[in-house]
Amino acid sequence: MLTIGNFDGVHLGHQTLLRQVAEMAAAHHLPSVLLTFEPHPIEVLAQHHAPPRLTRFREKMAVLRTQPIDHVVCMPFDPTLAAMSAEQFIDEVLCRVLRVQHLLVGDDFHFGHRGAGDFRTLQDAAESGRFAVSRIETISEQSVRISSTRVRELIAVGELKGAAVLLGRAVSICGRVAHGQQLGRTLGFPTANFALRRVRCALSGVYAVTMHDASGGVLNGVANVGMRPTVDGTQSRAEVHALDFSGNLYGQAMQIQFHQLIRPEQRFDGLDALKAQIGLDVEAAREIHRQRRETLNHE
Repeated sequence: MLTIGNFDGVHLGHQTLLRQVAEMAAAHHLPSVLLTFEPHPIEVLAQHHAPPRLTRFREKMAVLRTQPIDHVVCMPFDPTLAAMSAEQFIDEVLCRVLRVQHLLVGDDFHFGHRGAGDFRTLQDAAESGRFAVSRIETISEQSVRISSTRVRELIAVGELKGAAVLLGRAVSICGRVAHGQQLGRTLGFPTANFALRRVRCALSGVYAVTMHDASGGVLNGVANVGMRPTVDGTQSRAEVHALDFSGNLYGQAMQIQFHQLIRPEQRFDGLDALKAQIGLDVEAAREIHRQRRETLNHE
């Protein structure tokens, strides 16, 4: 039993699809298999128009490991695969390589060169007896279609709680703390630096966050995600200042959970103005974390 897709974010719609794949596979005594691609096809076909990633490959795989699916197959998406017609994809990938017996896809599924293949194309192949095919209808939350696009839209306007509802978990990124330029330390706000490792990130701005380490430790913090225009940054990254913490985090693997947008990223007239604003951001983050703590205590 096979399903195919990019599964960026592995949101509740994806999770519903994967549960159905697992249930149908069990009913037909077949293994459940997910086929995905890396990089995202649009990053190869039209990089400047590629949507911001909700999850880089490692993050996506970590979430997929929590889903009831037997196997994940990842195909490198390159110009050769992009040029493959829908019929070639069916012949060479689905039938020859994967030997699919039953395929379950979303109602907006397209494949093959220029997305020419769709559910009707798969039905034609199924009618010739090559495999069975089924379609899952759109999954909605309060009459709103659950999609990666919708999650990105919510994040873009700072609606992190709404995005978390559609994801089924907090908006987050994962990474290992790396050495930076030490600028935060000179300003009095040392930061843990994280490479984003994606063409574009859905997050941008200053946020109240929590950092979670592998042993279950949690640190409240304030994060800037973006290009750091005041210091003429050339690469987008995440920088997190942990509140009331003075230890060494270098090399540690962390998950950063984003709870509330404080402000968009902006350019300041010099380091003094930047330092003053960071002080305000820290106080705003403290208040957000205080309110979160009170809310959790009353639940």
